[in-house]
Amino acid sequence: MQNDKLLNYLHLHFIVFIWGFTAVLGALISIDAIPLVWYRMLLASILIYIYVRWKKIDLRFSYRTLGGFFLAGLIIALHWLAFFGAIKVSNVSVTLAIMSTGAFFTSLLEPLLYRRKIIGYEVFFGMLVVVGLYVIFNVEGDYFWGIVLALSSAFLGALFSVINGKYALQYKATAISFYELLFGMLCISVYLTFSGSFNNSFFQVSPSDWMYLFILASACTAYAFIASVYVMRWISPYTVMLTINMEPVYGIILALLILGDGENMSPQFYYGAAIIILTVVANGIIKMKLERKKRRLGAG
Repeated sequence: MQNDKLLNYLHLHFIVFIWGFTAVLGALISIDAIPLVWYRMLLASILIYIYVRWKKIDLRFSYRTLGGFFLAGLIIALHWLAFFGAIKVSNVSVTLAIMSTGAFFTSLLEPLLYRRKIIGYEVFFGMLVVVGLYVIFNVEGDYFWGIVLALSSAFLGALFSVINGKYALQYKATAISFYELLFGMLCISVYLTFSGSFNNSFFQVSPSDWMYLFILASACTAYAFIASVYVMRWISPYTVMLTINMEPVYGIILALLILGDGENMSPQFYYGAAIIILTVVANGIIKMKLERKKRRLGAG
């Protein structure tokens, strides 16, 4: 049993490492953000559909539920468009550092959408995140639009998580993911159709881009999603939360190793990024400790 737990913990780190590699792939793929996300969602939805049929997972839902999946699919598509757009106009390090703010957007959205009261320490940590963002904005003004797109992506990712949280409690995560990826791809397809972007050049993808896109859709999307659901059965939410917060760290290190000089930033940038990442980790630790205390008091 102990060995199983250790193996699943290492597996979780590997999954988070893969998620960190997603941003590097976005920089390596030469096509623009919109076709990149379209191909990612198309390929990933096909791969997950094959898995769904193999496991005989039921895909029948009410029209109301499918409408919710459609909304979530649109949001995750916009999230990825902003994410890869940020990478294209800035770099991986800037994008991942700013994306760490997603946890705080979640803490702001939850009181609004679930009507719970605002928590004092979340406001304090939110101010620390603003300090970290100010440091980065102050020293990396050349990446202004990259920072804006990354902030937009973080907000959309938080909105997706809050909305999707309700469905994850009721339905199989694999079926939800299939529909959301499919609907997201269809939303982008509508835009591409009306903008006249579905032309010969859109489908002219280089062999290296096809290779990177397949890795992105299979390993970084379909596999990582299904595997993350599995390991969470074995590992506590506290450990999962701390490990997932390593994603920007892994991604920035990978970017420095693979992409080279274009990812070297000023010392002040890393100070700002450290403030954001450490604040997010501290927020998660406090949340989990309070949750454990509440459970103990409830059991008592």
